[in-house]
Amino acid sequence: MESTVPTERFQFMGSEGHQLAAALDTPDGPILAYALFAHCFTCGKDVLAARRIATALAAKGIAVLRFDFTGLGSSEGDFANSTFSSNIADLVRAADHLRETRQAPDILIGHSLGGAAILAAAGQIPEAKTVVTIAAPSDPAHVTNLFKDRIEDIRTQGEVEVSLAGRPFRIKREFLDDIAEHGLMAQVAKLHKALLIMHSPTDDTVGIDNATQIFVAAKHPKSFVSLAGSDHLLTGKRDAAYVAGIITAWAERYIDADASEAAAGPGEGPRNVVVRETRNSKFQQTITMGPHRMLADEPVAAGGEDTGPGPYDFVLAGLGACTSMTMRLYADRKSLPLERITVTLQHSKIHAEDCAECETKVGMLDQIDRMIQIDGTLDADQRKRLMEIADKCPVHRTLTSEVRIVTKAAD
Repeated sequence: MESTVPTERFQFMGSEGHQLAAALDTPDGPILAYALFAHCFTCGKDVLAARRIATALAAKGIAVLRFDFTGLGSSEGDFANSTFSSNIADLVRAADHLRETRQAPDILIGHSLGGAAILAAAGQIPEAKTVVTIAAPSDPAHVTNLFKDRIEDIRTQGEVEVSLAGRPFRIKREFLDDIAEHGLMAQVAKLHKALLIMHSPTDDTVGIDNATQIFVAAKHPKSFVSLAGSDHLLTGKRDAAYVAGIITAWAERYIDADASEAAAGPGEGPRNVVVRETRNSKFQQTITMGPHRMLADEPVAAGGEDTGPGPYDFVLAGLGACTSMTMRLYADRKSLPLERITVTLQHSKIHAEDCAECETKVGMLDQIDRMIQIDGTLDADQRKRLMEIADKCPVHRTLTSEVRIVTKAAD
């Protein structure tokens, strides 16, 4: 039985203005890295190999974005109008989407013609440290062998319907012209990323000599793994699991520094919080804190799309979390029978004159209402002491003390 992992399905804008259908398979626990997967020619994001490899990688801590190229699967557009160049551009847009909403991909993975496309796109995705090809051709024009008996018809008529894996596809002369222009080996020679080449010696669709040519053209660090016994489409369940295991073990060497940094605890020094506009809507932002990625937005009533918590929601969340954690530390240290803490918070504006204990007497003030539910067989004195401890949480002290914010322009 295949393992299951959380899968988020969504769309993003492709290079030609079409909405492309995507799936992001994520680990249940911490995310060690992000990967971008390119499927084989005329396949799709849900082809067995793509889905199984993505699921297996997610189970090992690597989140994988896979998507349907233009005109395939659930993506918009006409496949006949797509080219190898447009596939490359769509991959770059997919990496852009990951960068804007989560994190730029650390690992680029391509299967068959998708492997050639990944090699060609890698230079435009600077954050990617590693590239993996699976049964990839050394020349993208190799794919024309699938309909070689119709090539003259395509050149003569401009567009012809061909049968590929039992399904009809329309191929245009522009596709042939475009794919013939790509000197892939020159791009491989200047890849400047760690490269893993995986290929079956008995692949009867894309011969093993293609792997040899890619390996020879590439500079170190480069590795080759033989997928002995597997077919071109990796239809065997064990093949996909093996590929995912090798990728995880191999890539760890190159992403290990980042993973170690991401795993660093809060006691190992302050870490940056980076907030960046996605430009997908008026207010949407990505927030990056070590290994954690999330969205921020405004409610619809405030002009946003409510795709994430608002700024004050995060302030309240920080206070609530700190309150609960501080109370838990105290209860554990004193061996109190505290079962669970629930903190409910709300932010509002009040008139200054309505606050008798406030120094400010004119205008409006911020007020945070914090309700704490304490579950457990505690006596009245223990509950009273825990409520006193709540006001001693570091975030509470920060919010109620003088705060100096130093603002400067980035270089």
